[in-house]
Amino acid sequence: MADAGPAFREPSTLERFFNRAFGSLVGMGLAPRDYYLLQVRGRKSGRVYGTPVSLVSLHGVLFLVAPRGRTQWVRNAEASNEVLLKRGSRHRRFRLRALADADKPPVLSTYLDRYRSFVQRYVPLPAGAPTHAFAAIAERYPVFELQPAGADEPGRPATEPGR
Repeated sequence: MADAGPAFREPSTLERFFNRAFGSLVGMGLAPRDYYLLQVRGRKSGRVYGTPVSLVSLHGVLFLVAPRGRTQWVRNAEASNEVLLKRGSRHRRFRLRALADADKPPVLSTYLDRYRSFVQRYVPLPAGAPTHAFAAIAERYPVFELQPAGADEPGRPATEPGR
């Protein structure tokens, strides 16, 4: 079985700076296709926080993965059960459905294969590892199915948040 590792991997100062800069670009719509600025209300402060995230689509369903574990945005999102994904002037609100650990392996495998250059350092398995190998580490990585909430942009399909 893989090493349990920390429940949350704290970003370095350089990573924090990069996330702020990249988050600003994503929020303006200047980022690769599957990147969004996730906005979520703080569970204690009520302040809206933003962080860049990448989504993965599997069988027509969108998923949000937290490669650093139970980060503050994860805890805030779990408390509110809702996030806003923003990209440029477009935005869309989503409800979250947390996946059970048994349902995470195909999503984690697809996510790592797609974003390996950014997230490999957070995952103890190599990109391309068999899907069943992710069962041993699934509990360490929150995964949410995104479900459209409200009518921020009527008529947009669930697989296209703000495109």
